[in-house]
Amino acid sequence: MATVMAATAAERAVLEEEFRWLLHDEVHAVLKQLQDILKLMDAVMLQLTRARNRLTTPATLTLPEIAASGLTRMFAPALPSDLLVNVYINLNKLCLTVYQLHALQPNSTKNFRPAGGAVLHSPGAMFEWGSQRLEVSHVHKVECVIPWLNDALVYFTVSLQLCQQLKDKVG
Repeated sequence: MATVMAATAAERAVLEEEFRWLLHDEVHAVLKQLQDILKLMDAVMLQLTRARNRLTTPATLTLPEIAASGLTRMFAPALPSDLLVNVYINLNKLCLTVYQLHALQPNSTKNFRPAGGAVLHSPGAMFEWGSQRLEVSHVHKVECVIPWLNDALVYFTVSLQLCQQLKDKVG
């Protein structure tokens, strides 16, 4: 009888040890999954933040970047070569800016200072495009309110808050 009890105790010890190892591996696997979920949540939150920032803060572009963007070529019939067009979103508005340009004479005594990046360039801003030096003579801006962009901004913000709450619960 003592040998049967010793064998049962030994089997029980072996089973307990195997259970501990299984439990350890299971906990390890769950922790790894949680880490993967947190990484995925970080990636989702980064994209949501970028999308919200794109609505709230338009990109600042230089005039050569606007000229190279190809927005002017999307019009049919084609726009005159002395016009430059930029389209962007600012909060709940779709904005169209048209820059009227004039070429500076090569022998001009005007002090040439290339303009930096901006959302909206002012008359007098200068830039080089190809071999030409150009100056903005007039700026025309049109804005159109798009109501659902406001909703999109709210949805991005709420989504970020919910993601953070989920992350806090998982973490």
